[in-house]
Amino acid sequence: MSATSHEPDTRGVPDVSGGPAPIVRGEPVQVADGVHVIPDRRVELVPNVGIVVGERAALVIDTGMGPANGAYVLDQARRLAGDRRLYLTVTHFHPEHAFGAQAFAGEATIVYNRGQRDELRRKGAVYLGMFRGLGANIAGSLEGVELVDPDLIYDEEAELDLGGRTATLRPVGPAHTASDQVVLIDGRVLFAGDLLETRIFPITPYLPPHDTDVDPSRWIDVLDRLIALGPEVVVPGHGEVAGVSLIADVHGFLSYVRDEAARLRAAGRTGEQAAAEIDRAARARWSTWERPEWIAFAARACYDAAGRDV
Repeated sequence: MSATSHEPDTRGVPDVSGGPAPIVRGEPVQVADGVHVIPDRRVELVPNVGIVVGERAALVIDTGMGPANGAYVLDQARRLAGDRRLYLTVTHFHPEHAFGAQAFAGEATIVYNRGQRDELRRKGAVYLGMFRGLGANIAGSLEGVELVDPDLIYDEEAELDLGGRTATLRPVGPAHTASDQVVLIDGRVLFAGDLLETRIFPITPYLPPHDTDVDPSRWIDVLDRLIALGPEVVVPGHGEVAGVSLIADVHGFLSYVRDEAARLRAAGRTGEQAAAEIDRAARARWSTWERPEWIAFAARACYDAAGRDV
């Protein structure tokens, strides 16, 4: 889809138009005591969805894309939680993670950090239009989407006492977006959203001049802090549930791109030249990872950031 005066230019992003519809399906899998994940099955634009059940309440983390996916996730949460109070939060505002929230309106207390709420208001309609242009399979899932505000917003950190289980919601952006949020369950299970993907190159939505909020250097700093937390179970935005080594893997890639972009800029390469060199080297070095189209986006973000730091 070409850029308009209102929508980012998505040329170069992975072509998902021929893939399956982004439908959340399958039963939740328990990854820790009381912590369940509906796996993404490595289907494009399907997130890993979390359902955390305590003695008194349950928390849903991410909804899938569109009202039908949101309704399916709500049904699975009700099946696990019974008549317990429900909360919903999302790791960030992007459509496949947050644009099923309308199914939870009136059924759950929706909790976002202030930056998430603001970013949804600022960019939600633009991203809705942009994603509809990615293919008929995507547009169908977005039919009837309504963007809903949270019931509660917080600033620095929020704790949800679910009864014998505590969920800590913490804003960490800008990184992948301006307002990324991580969710830590009992200090052991980390839901990281698109700060992490398993065997997928980090999704770096650097789309100047419309959306340049992605910040790879700060993203690396966030990953340092997540490694220090030492979670036992790590749930990425996409791909298989893993351990803390996944955080180190993504940290290594982003650090490589940042350092190479700065080196090549100092050596006089243009942004296109630097991105091409980094792309070739990264494809060889991380040959088992999927969606290499995102390498060039990360390289250009780091290259431009290196220029601003001079």
